[in-house]
Amino acid sequence: MSLLTESFLIALFLGAVAAGVPLLLAGLGEQLSEKAGVLNIGLEGMILAGAYGGFLVAWVSGSMGLGFVGGAGAGALVAAFMVVFCVFLGLNQIVIGIALTLAVEGLTAILHFVQFSRTYPRLDGMESWAIWPLSELPVAGPMFFDHNPVVYLSVLLVAVFAWIYRSTHLGLSLQAAGDKPAALDAAGVDVTRTRGLAVLTTGVLAGAGGAFMSVAVAGVFIPFMSHGNGFIAIVLAMLARGRPLWVLGGALLFGASLSMTTALQVAGVNVPTDVIQMLPFAMVMLVLLIAGRRASLPQALGESFVRGAR
Repeated sequence: MSLLTESFLIALFLGAVAAGVPLLLAGLGEQLSEKAGVLNIGLEGMILAGAYGGFLVAWVSGSMGLGFVGGAGAGALVAAFMVVFCVFLGLNQIVIGIALTLAVEGLTAILHFVQFSRTYPRLDGMESWAIWPLSELPVAGPMFFDHNPVVYLSVLLVAVFAWIYRSTHLGLSLQAAGDKPAALDAAGVDVTRTRGLAVLTTGVLAGAGGAFMSVAVAGVFIPFMSHGNGFIAIVLAMLARGRPLWVLGGALLFGASLSMTTALQVAGVNVPTDVIQMLPFAMVMLVLLIAGRRASLPQALGESFVRGAR
């Protein structure tokens, strides 16, 4: 049986987009944070906070747009703790990131139980924006030109970040904050503020990615629904070598592996679910084996900056 049917290809790509957008947003945020010298291990917690905050705001207000604002705000709130403990106080970024993730996992599970007990209320589906007449094209139309607005904005962010990194003073400041923070400080730029704003932006993007999961894709919040997406996004950011376009490609690749179950079911192929769920993590290990040694990371990544210290 051939898998290269129209229905399989469309299902695989749409599934890759649905699973890849949270990875893309979180990966772009992590890439920004790492450029500034902060290893944001708490990314998983920011995604999960955004998923819960986005769902709760959308459920209470009835507005999907406000849901995304709530998700971004929840992610930024978690990121604010990362800024205080790691950027301002200079504590270990890995330890604090893991602690934040564990805290958010427990907190969102408790809040969901208190709010909804054992019920799982659902949101209405989010409308897509069809780009007519391109959306009417066979195969390519539904694959590329019929998505909700968050998908289009996420792809646009790839171009925006690429422009910032290559052509703006802000991009140079971010690069210096991660490679030579003392030199940036000597040039009169506040390293702490640069890193802090980068981490907060990471929280906004990761929270929006989490909201996409609960509001636009699932329509429901389930405790621990991030399923390791934050850690996959960290790997994407590290392997992308500062190139946002690579984050986009990696997000679609891992998104496709996450959505393989649905696509195979559409094609009539019966594969054990456990095997499919293992694919993204097997993909991570394979990519790390192939390209991990060539990953280029900022020289001061993970190191706290103390003005005047040598």
